[in-house]
Amino acid sequence: MARAGLSADRLVLAGAELADEAGFDQVTLTALARHFDVKVASLYAHVKNSQDLRTRITLLALEELADRAEDALAGRAGKAALAALGGVYRDYARQHPGRWAAAQQRLDSETAAASAGVRHARMTRALLRGYAIEEPDQTHAVRLLGSVFSGYVGLELGGGFDHSAPDTDETWARIMDALDALLRNWPAA
Repeated sequence: MARAGLSADRLVLAGAELADEAGFDQVTLTALARHFDVKVASLYAHVKNSQDLRTRITLLALEELADRAEDALAGRAGKAALAALGGVYRDYARQHPGRWAAAQQRLDSETAAASAGVRHARMTRALLRGYAIEEPDQTHAVRLLGSVFSGYVGLELGGGFDHSAPDTDETWARIMDALDALLRNWPAA
């Protein structure tokens, strides 16, 4: 029997908060059971196992990111859209480091196809149409942007830039300038 007040949604939100506080790798059913002062077995009425919980947190993070990105991209094109999209990812990672880590997790094909990850790809492709980049180069450009955004954010969150000048915001602005220039002058195949 499910404990009153517990639900899958409530567990996922608590797991996401735990991920932000302690790290995504610390999200376990045992930790959540302690949080809610229940036995681990009572959580199985709401989630299958720890992997199911972690997948649900990943899906939540992808959805939250997609919603923010859609809002940020509305009415923007070119460099403004590029900076808005990159800014959403960077800000989300800073505000929700555990959820950001969750959003980077690999999903099985079926789950990925039904996730907000599809919205991310669609938004990035729409941004690239403003640069007149068509397939197959569009796929290469999507991968480039994802790599740069994820790589920079990962290094920044990991403290990789803590002991050197210039300020990371200045570097980020320069990266947006460089990406904009690259996308405007995408090399021919």
